[in-house]
Amino acid sequence: MNRTEHLGTLDKLKAESFAIYCDDRIAFIEDFKRAEQLSPVKLDAFIVVLCLQGKSSIYINGNLYDIGPNDMLICHPDIILEKSTMSMDTVFRSVCLSKNYMQQLTALGDSGNSWDAIMFLEKSPVLPLTDEEVTIFCQYYDLIRSKATGTPRSHQKQLISSLLQAFLYEFRDLLERFVKVNPSKYSAAERMFREFLDLLSSTYPKQRSVAYYASKLYITPKYLSSICKETSGRTATEIINRYVVKDIQYMLKQADKSIKDICNELEFPNLSFFGRYVRKHLGTSPKQWREQNM
Repeated sequence: MNRTEHLGTLDKLKAESFAIYCDDRIAFIEDFKRAEQLSPVKLDAFIVVLCLQGKSSIYINGNLYDIGPNDMLICHPDIILEKSTMSMDTVFRSVCLSKNYMQQLTALGDSGNSWDAIMFLEKSPVLPLTDEEVTIFCQYYDLIRSKATGTPRSHQKQLISSLLQAFLYEFRDLLERFVKVNPSKYSAAERMFREFLDLLSSTYPKQRSVAYYASKLYITPKYLSSICKETSGRTATEIINRYVVKDIQYMLKQADKSIKDICNELEFPNLSFFGRYVRKHLGTSPKQWREQNM
């Protein structure tokens, strides 16, 4: 197995015995020392990491972040984790949720999975918590972990989901210290926008046509574009390009893949078109971007 694929999904976490507990919905990780040796990893899960002791540095989407005691790291799917360093006394608590499971949880209520929150956490994934917030996180963590690893019960999955839903509301309140999160309107447009994001994030290789996603959602491209603009302030094309560019950046960091291989895998019509697309969105050619960022 290629090392760049490690930790991408909960299945890989389980296969690598990286977690102290892991099923198809949730995983708990308390030892990140092995992460120092990882090549770039593209996540396909939501990860919340709380540092209780020690210091670490980690590259996320090419940017370096320092993490110390009481810092919480929030990672959405499709981000790229790279090389990291950790002090010997580092102590972490981490919860990983599969993409599908997170979608189920956020569909149950207004728990902060808005475009505003996603954009803020993409730019500022490390949040400094208060002592009270750290205590609350640890209380939820210990309780949910004990329910997951304890004696199986008839309603174990439902109980864990309820506890996680409560934690998401706590997190929504916490996030309001850092960014204004507009409450959900539960409108048809907002529900359709969430479906669009779910479809876009789960599609690989990603199509670059608004019409493709509109057809999957049984709406017109014009209506999809108006929904995106109304809900996020961005056009559907702009949002699609953000996701496509993430895939390109990840692939360009795979040293064993040629530019031609990447072009073919991401279904660009030819190398010339791929080069123009990369230059437009990353400001340089694929080869130059790879050399600058490897």
